[in-house]
Amino acid sequence: MSSLEIVAVIVNILGVWLTAQRIRWCWPVSVVAVLLYAWIFFGVKLYSDMLLQLVFAVLQGYGWWRWSSGQSVGGKVRVERLPLREAVLSLLAGLLGAVLLGSLMHLFTDAAVPWVDALLTAFSLVASFWAARKYLASWGLWIILDVAYVGLFLYKDLQLTAALYAGFVVLAGYGLHAWRKDLRHQERPLAAAAEATA
Repeated sequence: MSSLEIVAVIVNILGVWLTAQRIRWCWPVSVVAVLLYAWIFFGVKLYSDMLLQLVFAVLQGYGWWRWSSGQSVGGKVRVERLPLREAVLSLLAGLLGAVLLGSLMHLFTDAAVPWVDALLTAFSLVASFWAARKYLASWGLWIILDVAYVGLFLYKDLQLTAALYAGFVVLAGYGLHAWRKDLRHQERPLAAAAEATA
């Protein structure tokens, strides 16, 4: 455990907590967090995860833009349902990305666990894209990924990072609960209006 890992953990916790609260400042805080982890993952030869962190840095700008253009009452973004067609296409893209990235890492690098790393990386991009688009389903996917990441980081002797991702599972559960509650609250007036016109 290094001091860099400790700082990265603290910044990551702040970023995820702000995301669960639907506060758009989560995006610039997360830029710092992902850049710190890009360096850490490079050091332990998790190259797919290193690349993921660099892509996340770019996606933070997209998330910031999307959330800035969709605020509701109290400065918090509106939660959306994931359309089935977009869910299927996103998951297929994640699977294709995992196969391509895993192949590259397996053939051309000394990556420690190229296939697992690539799979988690590809589907983390899907979850991040869903979060930027304010889809409730992003939290469910994050829970699955974070559980898998706990095992990966324990395997790579990154105990503090494994503990962070275990905490992410809890935070993702909180985010799922909070966003689901907010979505029901958002949809209540629409349901009442539909009943009134029926």
